[in-house]
Amino acid sequence: MAPTEGRARPARKRPRLRRVLVVLASLVAVLAVLIGAGVWWLWSDAKVTTADRTEFTNELAIPPLAPSHVDRSTGRRVFDLRMQAGRTEFRPGRTTPTWGFNGSYLGPTLRAERGERVEVRVRNGLDEASTVHWHGMHLPARMDGGPHQMVEPGAAWKPNWRIDQPAATLWYHPHPHGRTEQHVQRGLAGMFLLDDENSRRLALPKRYGVDDLPVVVQDVRFDGDRFDHGHGMMQNVGFLGDRTLVNGTLDPYRVVRDERVRLRLLNASTARTYDFGFSDGRDVALVGTDGGLLDRPAALDRVRLSPGERAEVVVRMRAGERAVLRSFPQGDSYAGAFERRFAGGDDSFDVLQLRAADTLRPSPDVPARLGELDLPDPAQAVRSRYFDLKMSGINGRAMAMDRVDATVTRGTTEVWTVRNENGMPHNFHVHDVQFRVVEVDGAKPPAALRGRKDTVLIPSGTTMKLALRFDGGPEFADPDTPFMYHCHLLYHEDGGMMGQFVVVDQGQRARPPTGRGHEGH
Repeated sequence: MAPTEGRARPARKRPRLRRVLVVLASLVAVLAVLIGAGVWWLWSDAKVTTADRTEFTNELAIPPLAPSHVDRSTGRRVFDLRMQAGRTEFRPGRTTPTWGFNGSYLGPTLRAERGERVEVRVRNGLDEASTVHWHGMHLPARMDGGPHQMVEPGAAWKPNWRIDQPAATLWYHPHPHGRTEQHVQRGLAGMFLLDDENSRRLALPKRYGVDDLPVVVQDVRFDGDRFDHGHGMMQNVGFLGDRTLVNGTLDPYRVVRDERVRLRLLNASTARTYDFGFSDGRDVALVGTDGGLLDRPAALDRVRLSPGERAEVVVRMRAGERAVLRSFPQGDSYAGAFERRFAGGDDSFDVLQLRAADTLRPSPDVPARLGELDLPDPAQAVRSRYFDLKMSGINGRAMAMDRVDATVTRGTTEVWTVRNENGMPHNFHVHDVQFRVVEVDGAKPPAALRGRKDTVLIPSGTTMKLALRFDGGPEFADPDTPFMYHCHLLYHEDGGMMGQFVVVDQGQRARPPTGRGHEGH
């Protein structure tokens, strides 16, 4: 009988096993539902829009033009900038701790003429070290304001240089290695406008703050009375806010009294890319890019700007109308569906409302010719270089303050090929030079990329070929002081997605930098 009983025991265990398997399957199903619900929640929560929801209740602030004087002993036009902490009332009755230049938030607009020698007396009134980088400016490396030119708390820095480039919309912002994102988010930024003989002669809107408007766009998120600097889950591009400021103004409108208005668009956000256009689909005339005016205007209904890029557009207004400048979703050219959602590519914002007066002053047509473009010729290149963009660094190496990554010879032209196969958007900014976009994935660049550029968006799966000319007088040869090239999504830059190059004369060798400014990374 014993063997018979032994055979019966497994049969009695099968119902128990089935019950265990059913319970386990149920748990797996519940877990799958919870994971799916969590992913769906993250997916849905990642999309942000203020389109058609903005009431435009606040008049747009216009940053003041910075006062200056000409020093008789040096002949330099002198500006004063003080980095300082303060509080700013973005919302009625609620103040937010902020930083600014010569005020609590942002800074004044500096303006100078081609051929002038300028000096900027920078003082640091903050409780931590920072820098002031002149983004887009052609100047010697020791005046550049990168991470090697740190200004300690209570200290001063007095860079001076000769303006030797065409009229353009440039800007200035901090560049401390490892801390740039937060310093810019707190409010340290301002425009630097350059004029020249050609720009004064052209029949373009040019009355600052009247028909020629600075439009400094930033995204922000509030946590009570403070800025929230946190990164959302799976937001690998960096900080993405849920509201936009223009010139430090929430929900801004501007009354305009001219038929044509020039908007100097600056993406001063730290990670967000904007696809600017008007909500009614009207065309604008693109007249300028990062480094100055185009040779002829281009009619566009969208102008996409990644962090650090600028564009000058002229919009035609009709008496009595209200026109809304909007940032539209990016589309497939920005990133794949998953990465696009979590990189802000599906988001949309109503940025600025222009309110036309009932009677408008007549404006001349935008000139058919704006001048001659001064662009590097790739046929004259003496060297080619390749740059592979990844979160881990450029060409597989994270930034090191004491390492020179490239040495270029003053007066020469080079071709740089920049590739992004990282699965997320990046962009590429080079200090000192205005480059030419030669090719995008082997094809001729679109109209918006045919002007002088110092920053360019490089979506995942994209390869761009750039021509750069490293000109300048003898003071530009400096084997001891490097310039930077880097991704201008500032979270990426802070994480080490940056490299250094020095400009030397023929026969000179680069020397390793001291590494000063390395604190914080």
